[in-house]
Amino acid sequence: MKILLVNDDGINAPGIRFLQKALASAGHDLILVAPDSERSAASHSITLRKDITATRIAANEWAISGTPVDCVVIALQKIITDKIDLVVSGINAGQNMGEDVLYSGTVSAAVEAAMFGQRAIALSINAYKDQKFDSATRWFLNLLDHGIDSLTKPYEVINVNFPNVPYEEVKGVRLTRTGHRKYYNFISIISEEEDSFSYRIGGDVPQWDYEPGTDAEAINDGYISITPLGFELNKADAFPPILSWIENKKLLEIK
Repeated sequence: MKILLVNDDGINAPGIRFLQKALASAGHDLILVAPDSERSAASHSITLRKDITATRIAANEWAISGTPVDCVVIALQKIITDKIDLVVSGINAGQNMGEDVLYSGTVSAAVEAAMFGQRAIALSINAYKDQKFDSATRWFLNLLDHGIDSLTKPYEVINVNFPNVPYEEVKGVRLTRTGHRKYYNFISIISEEEDSFSYRIGGDVPQWDYEPGTDAEAINDGYISITPLGFELNKADAFPPILSWIENKKLLEIK
């Protein structure tokens, strides 16, 4: 397959390099287009009112001075001229589960690709350090050999999270929904004066609710989590009560 690789950890991050090496060894045709430095938590941001530089650093490798979504846009509209079969974003250093998918540059890059009509998969591993990328990479190749790419559709993304355990200790694969997490001490105060203060957003390791059927439960139990994501933001079950409120308050008649 011809595969576009992208991430949010930067073009020289170990996750994307492990993936690149493994996929190339498996005979896939790769092009790597990734940020020139780390852009974690970039979400679905794009760069406006500022020039973006694309630099070829090797054959089929481009470093972009922008966000992960910028990378996908540039790759699909300028750099890549032939049809591609799949876009893979990752492997991210750290899980992308629950509400984190809304902040994730890794997931957002895959979402942008899907918005272009491409098949797209996001990959993450559940560790912020000492990641077992070799295990996650081997498991992704297994999933690819079993046709996970055929399950992807335009305007949908498959979000895959790997437990940070050796290859042999992964218990299997679970289909999951996004769970929930809470961050405590979400900000760190750097300096503080009477009328101003400086801070960083980071905080402690998130606390997960291990609800049955969720991505967090699967990872906690030692399974690979596969979560289909879509872009339908409308909440259908909220329509009837809001419509009833509009009708009861006679808001339809306001001129």
